[in-house]
Amino acid sequence: MPEFTSRRGLLFGTAAVSAGALLVGCTSNETKDDPAADNQPAADDKPGKAVTIGFAGPQADHGWLNAINQNAKSRAERYEDVTLEITEGSNDTAQQIGQIETLINKKVDVLVVLPADGKALTQVGLKAMRAGIPVVNLDRIFNSPQAYRCWIGGDNYGMGLNAGHYIGEKLKDKGDARVIELAGLDNLELTKQRTKGFDDALKNYPNIKKVARQAAEFTVESGQAKMAQLLQAQSNFDALWNHDDDQGVGALRAIEQAGRDDFLMVGGAGALSAFQAIKKDDGVLKATVLYPPTMAASAIDLARALGQGKGVGGLAEFEIPSSLTLYSAVVDKDNVDQYMATGFK
Repeated sequence: MPEFTSRRGLLFGTAAVSAGALLVGCTSNETKDDPAADNQPAADDKPGKAVTIGFAGPQADHGWLNAINQNAKSRAERYEDVTLEITEGSNDTAQQIGQIETLINKKVDVLVVLPADGKALTQVGLKAMRAGIPVVNLDRIFNSPQAYRCWIGGDNYGMGLNAGHYIGEKLKDKGDARVIELAGLDNLELTKQRTKGFDDALKNYPNIKKVARQAAEFTVESGQAKMAQLLQAQSNFDALWNHDDDQGVGALRAIEQAGRDDFLMVGGAGALSAFQAIKKDDGVLKATVLYPPTMAASAIDLARALGQGKGVGGLAEFEIPSSLTLYSAVVDKDNVDQYMATGFK
């Protein structure tokens, strides 16, 4: 996992003010019962300083990506003091760079960017930061921590780890248990991290062996085709971990067509269709591991706090963190109702 550091230049002004406040507290003859942090303003729902947020998101060609855009829009609408300048989502690197440069030229107060390619868009992130526009880097990370003020995203390794532990606990009393994996795109680092987390979790269960793995492409069609291949090659296994609920729709079609119900399945991401199947509990899908698109709503909250010079509610620090890694909770029939409203289509 990358290490994240804040930009010293952006923090210096606030750090100096904070230090001054502390010096006053230390040299004053007056006794203060409350720590200085108690008086630090934190972002809340009350209207404050007007903030214009530029949002450059992805092309909505996948359920999760569409949910990212919708979460950002709906969160911004919640605040009277936020104006959202949103670009047309694009997976084309050059086009997205142009869109972000337009937002920079408009002099938005803060930028929220989910880059089509983090490495390729690093320079435009740097450009925004050098122009004095803080950048909230959403999920796909820029190549340099100098290209963003704050990163927020999911935990791909944690997805695999928690999926592996869930399956491990279900099969821990079964001798010579066999599991298979339906991964995503193998050329993506996130896929490698999900697989590594899964494999590391299974090391805790010596009775379980992973006997097959296929990489799909995060689409319904690829999920169905690759799952059909796995089912044909593996006549006997006890559990399946599928990296993505969108491709899981196709995987479930292949499973139904093959007439198989002799194993349990764990999905990934948190699609509404997965939640509904888990709640119904009449098929192989028993759980899914979250990669929450609500991170886009949280990115808007962070951008608003940055624009208003506030901290984060619930934290004593004067500044928002330089990175926030979201937890990949396991959703099964015991807690699915809690998460149903967050499911994406």
